[in-house]
Amino acid sequence: MHIFDSVQKTKRKFTPLKEGKVSLYVCGPTVYDDAHLGHAKSALVFDLLTRVLRANGYDVTYARNITDIDDKIIKKAIEQKKEIKEITDFYTETFHTEMEAIGVKRPTIEPKATHSLEAMVDLIQKLIDKGHAYQTPEGDVYFDTASDSEYLSLSHRMQNEEDKQERVVSSTYKKNHADFALWKSVKDNSITFSSPFGAGRPGWHLECSAMIEKHLAYRDTPFAIDIHGGGADLLFPHHENEAAQTRCGTNHALSNYWMHNGFVNIEGEKMSKSLGNSFFLKDALKEYDGEVLRFYLLSTHYRSNFNFNTQDLAASKKRLDKLYRLKKRLFGLAPCSDETTFKKELLEALNDDMNVSSALALIDEMISGANETLDISGKHKQLKRETMANLAYIEELLGFGVKNPFEYFQFGIDEDTKGKINFLIKARNGAKAEKNFELADTLRDKILSYGVNLMDTPQGTFWEKF
Repeated sequence: MHIFDSVQKTKRKFTPLKEGKVSLYVCGPTVYDDAHLGHAKSALVFDLLTRVLRANGYDVTYARNITDIDDKIIKKAIEQKKEIKEITDFYTETFHTEMEAIGVKRPTIEPKATHSLEAMVDLIQKLIDKGHAYQTPEGDVYFDTASDSEYLSLSHRMQNEEDKQERVVSSTYKKNHADFALWKSVKDNSITFSSPFGAGRPGWHLECSAMIEKHLAYRDTPFAIDIHGGGADLLFPHHENEAAQTRCGTNHALSNYWMHNGFVNIEGEKMSKSLGNSFFLKDALKEYDGEVLRFYLLSTHYRSNFNFNTQDLAASKKRLDKLYRLKKRLFGLAPCSDETTFKKELLEALNDDMNVSSALALIDEMISGANETLDISGKHKQLKRETMANLAYIEELLGFGVKNPFEYFQFGIDEDTKGKINFLIKARNGAKAEKNFELADTLRDKILSYGVNLMDTPQGTFWEKF
């Protein structure tokens, strides 16, 4: 397996720090607002990476944090006159629900910043003791970037006065403009946490370093973890500062491999709340099936910037429809247990830095070939079972094709109408069992009036939207 390392800027063969095991950390959401398409893209990329690693036989411990300490959270709580926990619990739950809708599996562990304060204080103290941090007369604690000879080695950039280091206003007591907050002193009556440095709140960059050390880090290897991931916008300053804190505060570097996914653009323009084009995932899910969004957002290479537009989304859905039509054609058949050439080639494609374009081309070719053979003769039992095995592997590895193929084509019908249709189908089946075919035909016509097709199969009666 090879992955592209954002720091070395080249594909590297993946070799874990410990044989058979992989530790992966990805920066998760700050829970003060709804998830947008950028959150979805990153979550999908590392969900796919986890699936590929596990398909290669690795025991993966995947951690994705929840940032539930942040000035934006406090601001929203004050505006809405709610407790901080009420805000963070609500947006954490909606994040989970929306991720589940697009097929993102829960990480192995999901540490919260509020549960890791002791680890943060401990790391700050180590940095102070080693001469890499200092406290100002105002009570703030800053990381001294000049004390770290390797600072900026992660992002390979020159430091500019304009570079924004923090989510809060900087202190005039900083030694260097590049120094960033580890602990921000708070003198007002807002939310604070106690520490040896005074009442305040931890710096954003500090949180991830401390949570990695507490929940995931190896103690006997040159690197704390195998892989650190996140969006490309996090490379600097967030990941740069994480790496500096860990490097200077512990006896190991932070991560052996760094992976970053590209930006999401909306109709060719970089997604930004300030531009008013921050497309919330909840809005997209009202218009499109979650698996359609998954298929579309994963249809380009993870390192490429993604241009979200409705025309490409519609074309992507048609591509996924073909997979489901093949699955519907073979519905009810059990897959074979044999290894297939397709499964081997699909994993090989994804082992090449998650080359999803090659993977999707293989899927298209498999679907086309299976349909052509079945068109000639539908009696190829072994082909059918191998094709079902291939579809099951696509489901496991990529998360495509997980739904009942008939239910997949029901998207766009509201739940109330679905209930009515299913009730009428049950009544129709009862009428047929009683040989009341006139009533059965009447009920069938009523079902069709909802704009659906009805299919009687050996496995039961199914329907789909026109």
